[in-house]
Amino acid sequence: MDRRRVLKNMGLSLGYMVATPTLLGIVQSCKSEPAITWTPEFLTQDEGNVLTKLVDIILPKTDTPAASEVQVNIFIDKFANDIMEKEQQDFFKMSMSKFIDKTLADSGKEKSADLTVKDLEPVLASSLKYSKDQQTELFESISSYTEAIAEGTAATLDDETTRFAFANNLRGMTIWGYKVSEYVGEEVLAYLPVPGEYVPCGDMQELTGGKAWSL
Repeated sequence: MDRRRVLKNMGLSLGYMVATPTLLGIVQSCKSEPAITWTPEFLTQDEGNVLTKLVDIILPKTDTPAASEVQVNIFIDKFANDIMEKEQQDFFKMSMSKFIDKTLADSGKEKSADLTVKDLEPVLASSLKYSKDQQTELFESISSYTEAIAEGTAATLDDETTRFAFANNLRGMTIWGYKVSEYVGEEVLAYLPVPGEYVPCGDMQELTGGKAWSL
C-alpha cells in the first residue's frame, strides 16, 4: 500500500484541498459573522470550546480577525463531521483526546471545560517544536500507524507522536479554513472575482500590495 496515499486519506497531510459540493457548502455556511452560540456537530461541547481556543492561539486577533471570529472552529467541526472518513474521524477524536489529556495533566485540572488559553498554549507549542529531521521520523511513525489501520490490523501510536499529529493537523486546517473564509478572502487577501487585464510578469507589490490572491 502506498504510504503517501494513506497519509492523504487519513488527513494527516494537507490532503484536504478538495472541491466537492459538500465542502463548498461548508464554506458557504460559515459566514464571517461570529456565532453567538455554537453547538458542535462532530465534537462534544467541551471539545468544541477547546477547539475554539486552539484556533485562536494559532491565528489570534491582530489587525485582522481571530480565527474563531471568521468561524474557523465551526468550519473544522463541520469538515470533520461531513467530509472526513470514519478512520479520519476516529483519529481526529483520538489525537485530540491525547492532546487534552496532556493539557489536563500539565495544568493540574480535571475537566476540559476548565482549560484556558494559558493552559493550552504551552502544550500546543511543545507539540509542534520539532526539527525537520524529527518531524520526518514522526511522520514515518504516523504513516506506519495509518497504513496498519487502513489494512485493518492492530496498531498503536505513542502519545507524543499522536499529539504532534493533532497539533500539526489542526494548524494546517486552521490556516486553510481561515484563508477560505468569506471575510479573509474578500477583505484580507487580494480579491478579484472578475478577472481583469492579464499581466504575465508583474511585481506582486505593485499588483496586489504584496497580498496573496484569494481566488
